[in-house]
Amino acid sequence: MKTKDKIIFDIGGVLIGWNPKIVYDHMFDSKDQQNWFFQNVCTPEWNRKQDAGRTHEEATDELLHKFPEWERQIRAYYDRWPEMVTGEISESVDILENLKAKNHQLYALTNWSAQSFAVIRETYDFFNLFDGIVVSAHERQTKPDEGIYFTLLSRYSLDPESCIFIDDTKKNIDTAHKLSMKTIHFVSSEQMKTDLENYGVL
Repeated sequence: MKTKDKIIFDIGGVLIGWNPKIVYDHMFDSKDQQNWFFQNVCTPEWNRKQDAGRTHEEATDELLHKFPEWERQIRAYYDRWPEMVTGEISESVDILENLKAKNHQLYALTNWSAQSFAVIRETYDFFNLFDGIVVSAHERQTKPDEGIYFTLLSRYSLDPESCIFIDDTKKNIDTAHKLSMKTIHFVSSEQMKTDLENYGVL
């Protein structure tokens, strides 16, 4: 009998929406100014350090020291982050529930800061559907580095060739593919559903 595929989900952008523009569209004089802020102050590289385990307080203090003139905007990043969460992506959660009903093992592999994840973990019931969850900040490893993928695979005794990995970031997909997982580059819930059907799991 064929072993059922194990399905690994990213969280942000796949099951939960996040949009900082909800807060920041009202905090700058122009779009160019806002773009400069995210390219030079609250950058993806800065955010990734929180995903790797640095606290919100340490991250905020670092930027306040470098860019004191942007204090209001810097503090808003974590003071107001719950406002940036747009809620669960219901169509994706429906698919997650469908997979669970078909007795597939479900896992989550997510880049998330420990403080923020503690809040969303208690907010959304769908987390209870997972057989295992690996959070970057807890491991001090982040996608797309291979280490965090190996952590997930070894912790839950998963054969990568029996895994389907779903993520909305191409670099993360590339690592999973390199490790012999089947992959779905998430663009929409409908596209994800079609790809899962093509893999024969829905």
